[in-house]
Amino acid sequence: MHEELFTLALNLQEPWKVTKIEFNKEERQLDLWIDFESGSKFECPECGEKGRSVHDTSDKIWRHLNFFQNKTYLHCRVPRVNCERCGVHQVRVPWAREQSGFTLLMDALILVMVQDMPVKRVAEIIDEHDTRIWRIIHHYVAEGRTRDDFSKISSIGIDEKSCAKGHQYITVVADLDTSRIIHVCEGRSASTVHSFYLDFLTHQGDPKQVTSICCDMSPAYIRGISDNFPETGIILDKFHVMKIVNQAVDEVRRIEQGVNCNLKRTRYIWLKNPKNLTKKQQDQLGSLKEMNLKTVRAYNIKLSLQLFWEIESKEYAEYYLKRWYFWATHSKLDPIIALAKTLKRHWQGIMNYFTYPVSNGILEALNGLIQSMKTAARGYRSIRNFVDMIYLRLGKLDFALPT
Repeated sequence: MHEELFTLALNLQEPWKVTKIEFNKEERQLDLWIDFESGSKFECPECGEKGRSVHDTSDKIWRHLNFFQNKTYLHCRVPRVNCERCGVHQVRVPWAREQSGFTLLMDALILVMVQDMPVKRVAEIIDEHDTRIWRIIHHYVAEGRTRDDFSKISSIGIDEKSCAKGHQYITVVADLDTSRIIHVCEGRSASTVHSFYLDFLTHQGDPKQVTSICCDMSPAYIRGISDNFPETGIILDKFHVMKIVNQAVDEVRRIEQGVNCNLKRTRYIWLKNPKNLTKKQQDQLGSLKEMNLKTVRAYNIKLSLQLFWEIESKEYAEYYLKRWYFWATHSKLDPIIALAKTLKRHWQGIMNYFTYPVSNGILEALNGLIQSMKTAARGYRSIRNFVDMIYLRLGKLDFALPT
């Protein structure tokens, strides 16, 4: 009676059935033996031909979902069939994938758990070594990526992300329309863009359909995009542009605070937008603006550039940028002049924003999630583990697992 109940619970179909049950109270473990009736015929796993006779069997064990709080294991003598066309091959059991020590339902549970908690914590909860968890992750990420379809992608963002100490980086590529990570690889050179290009083609992507690629001012990324996506518009991300503007403003402040102690400990006032300042910071900024400070002039130049991306007309935007460039290059502030000349070299990439109004804001948000993931895990044993976890959580992959 119990065997029939567990046969139904496991959704086993003929010729499979549960033939034996053992429960160890001390070890809190349930063991179920699955078998087939003598004389059963099976399908050849290679050609699919049915009615093949059993050649021999081998004993295998799989970890299944816990029965209440008790560990559960499935035991089965798995047959090999003799096919006249294909030879002798082991049949595929319906409850587990080939060469796995877990059932499909256990795989599914583990993948759900690692979506929200570190692998080490999952391993502790289910009482398994974390290397077994990583094998499951690597398998399903690789399998899920084979089903990825990039044929409709037209807007892409590329950015770098630190993955370990010692200036180790990965390149992260996202589909800006669907907010998902589509490619991750080690490094941040032009070759990483070529790596993405090859991967893009593998997944039915059409380079001619990609209208815009947003990136920072990295010469390597720009060269890689130009070489591999020559017909695509390159947009320099406004957040990265403002980042180097903030660096220039802070450099002016650092130079000037040597002769004006009022500027000490005011760094974050100049980096923030006025609306994001606290009441105390607003009062301090107001008093500093009353002084004839070079930092105040640099700050005003920064604020005026921020308005550039709010302009609707491309023609007026170019006129505005030219006026800003004249102001910046005549400011007599060396860091600001150097900044303006840097932006001049990337003029077309900045202006392309008004043809393809995209930014890497979505990718920056995804990078924030990657950083949170890395912090929670306290680092990863290998770059492969880090990359596959990014795909698992942010790649929106189809794992085709039972629920």
